[in-house]
Amino acid sequence: MVKKVFLLIFLILFKGTIHAQSYSLADLEALFLKNNYLLLAQRYNIERVDAEMLQEKVWNNPTLEISEINLWKNTGYEEQPLIFGNYGKAQQISIELEQLIETAGKRKKRIALKNLEKNDALLEYEELLRQLKKELRQGFYKVERLTAEERQLQTVVTLYEELQKQYASQVQKQNVSQADFYRVQSELVALQREIMALEADKLEAISVLRTLTQVSDIDSKDLKFTRGGVDYTSSLPKDILTIALEQNIGLKRQNNASQSAEKKLVLERAMRKPDVTVQLGYDRGGNIMRDFVGLGAQIDLPIFNRNKGNIKAAQFEIEQEKAMGLSARAEVESTLVRLQKQLHSYERMLQRWDKERIMEQEKMWISYNKHLQNRQITLLEFIDFTQAYKEAQQSQAELLEDYKNTYEELQYIVGIDF
Repeated sequence: MVKKVFLLIFLILFKGTIHAQSYSLADLEALFLKNNYLLLAQRYNIERVDAEMLQEKVWNNPTLEISEINLWKNTGYEEQPLIFGNYGKAQQISIELEQLIETAGKRKKRIALKNLEKNDALLEYEELLRQLKKELRQGFYKVERLTAEERQLQTVVTLYEELQKQYASQVQKQNVSQADFYRVQSELVALQREIMALEADKLEAISVLRTLTQVSDIDSKDLKFTRGGVDYTSSLPKDILTIALEQNIGLKRQNNASQSAEKKLVLERAMRKPDVTVQLGYDRGGNIMRDFVGLGAQIDLPIFNRNKGNIKAAQFEIEQEKAMGLSARAEVESTLVRLQKQLHSYERMLQRWDKERIMEQEKMWISYNKHLQNRQITLLEFIDFTQAYKEAQQSQAELLEDYKNTYEELQYIVGIDF
């Protein structure tokens, strides 16, 4: 019996330990890198390109042809030397071995092109990694904002629930009007609906975190939020534009695409030169020689098709990639300027909205509550101030989220974490 009690206590404590597990943003990122299926699928894509590149390195198989085997003989045959035993004096056979030899280094040029395809797969993996990491961080910030709003709103709801009880009692005593009671009640219902909407948004945001980390039991109460300083601009590198032009994933992929287009042109020009097929043949009884061994070669004559169309198409592709590269560079530069200005703007606004100002608003709201109890202000004045206080708190939380999201967008567009 004692053992069962100890076992029960152990299970309860163990269960509590499991539920007490908390996750910081760094913990979620580690789980994301370990468990995310999209990253795993993209890694398989890299391995696929590796296998294709290995295939490009091998030569074409030789062709073996056996023909002119006679299964009978006629009266006019010429006797041949016996092959084995008494068999073979009327046997004819032809054997030919062919090997395609590619000229102008076509195989090496295809391998070089496949190398660029592998680079693109690696860059695609890096792009997916940074994109999903950005979504994870922004999802975390959204849950943080919604949790703060819900906590602040729940405080207001609790106060209005107390007011509803008080006004319900005072209505019966005819100390307050029925209209004031209905105002409190309707305001409470509106606040409760806001709470429900926040909970729905939070569930949706948490669902994103669960999907990215493949941890199905993550909840908002398991997340560890740390409010850092409002000084992201100090961590921005001075040569941020130079770094962005070198490290931006989109520009890297575009540069890789331009190199691929150039390699395609080189390959298409090499395709003008025909390949050679060398032949080694053996013929028994089908020639003036009894056992004839001969060499041969086969080549296409480039008279009608000199691959001009494909060469022209490859040249146009190079020009197209150049234009797209200039467009991508201009977009990165303009986006970088816009995000930097937004970050500075958000930071200045948040620095004005310091903790002391927030505390003053909370103290004023508590003071308004006391004034309402002492009937120094009207119910409408209290409701108006409560709404203004609530909107101010929500605006501050949304501004902080926008500030953090802009910083993440900036890190993504530059291509590195600051």
